[in-house]
Amino acid sequence: MKTIITAAAFAGAACAMSGTAKAAECGDVSIAEMNWASAGVAANIDKIILDKGYGCNVTLVTGDTIPTFTSMNEKAEPDVAPEMWVNSVRIPLAEAAKEGRLIQLSQILSDGGVEGWWVPKYFADAHPDIKTVKDALNHPELFPAPEDPSRGAVFNCPSGWGCQINNVNLFKAFKGEEHGFDLVDTGSAAGLDGSIANAFENQKPWFGYYWAPTAILGKYDMVRLSFDVDFDKQAWDSCITVVDCADPQPNTYPVSDVYTLVTKNFADKAGVAMEYMKKRKWANETVNKVLAWQADKQASNEDTAYYFLETYPDVWKAWVEPDVAEKVKAAL
Repeated sequence: MKTIITAAAFAGAACAMSGTAKAAECGDVSIAEMNWASAGVAANIDKIILDKGYGCNVTLVTGDTIPTFTSMNEKAEPDVAPEMWVNSVRIPLAEAAKEGRLIQLSQILSDGGVEGWWVPKYFADAHPDIKTVKDALNHPELFPAPEDPSRGAVFNCPSGWGCQINNVNLFKAFKGEEHGFDLVDTGSAAGLDGSIANAFENQKPWFGYYWAPTAILGKYDMVRLSFDVDFDKQAWDSCITVVDCADPQPNTYPVSDVYTLVTKNFADKAGVAMEYMKKRKWANETVNKVLAWQADKQASNEDTAYYFLETYPDVWKAWVEPDVAEKVKAAL
């Protein structure tokens, strides 16, 4: 019995020491909570898992793409950007990685960021011959514009966003106007979302721009149409992204690379938590559903992170060791 008690006591002490060691290795961690939904929820998931599972002391800080990248690159703060769309910082990121300041870890969105022109699934099911953007543009009568039903409508992304420029040029490249379509300015994200919600409520046609992961695509079943051309990066960068490009040619949206970035300081101190950061990723279908729940409940990023951990254990348990999973589960 003495042997058993001693062994048990040793095991308990070893366990305690292991937890203390992990906490000591991890220490204080700052994570950028970006100002868009998927990244905000991801930051809170990381906070819960690192806090409860690895004994880190996590602080969330407000973030946005360029300010967060610049701060991480120049000041090594914050430690982690869970969801960085790297296309907009690709050149300075490559330099920072080469010089050892920043480390690009897992592709947190396993499908990447997806943009394109979509139609409702009920419409696609009713019109199986429409599979591409060209197919849709051949039928303006199926997508009557709200202001002039004699013409078709392609709903554009919100004013001032980069995708607005892309869509104007793609609309020209695919000769949308000659096909009898207007490119409709939705004015804002709310305007674009409202046009989709209105179409679904009335089971009406809709044709336009959207992207994933988002709550809208979690709430409404949409089908992305093929542009039926290969992605031409040179033409995309030199024309499709340029205001008033003189002669845009057909092109297609690339899949955006979306990675977790960490500073070298974090990589040096995080210990086993780094293994979690390397493994952690989720599919757009899952993110869409989680964000749809958040929108319906008008929930905070933190509440949505807890919802994800409680609802999708098969997803997140694959990211951590069994003992860490038990600690996180106990904290829910």
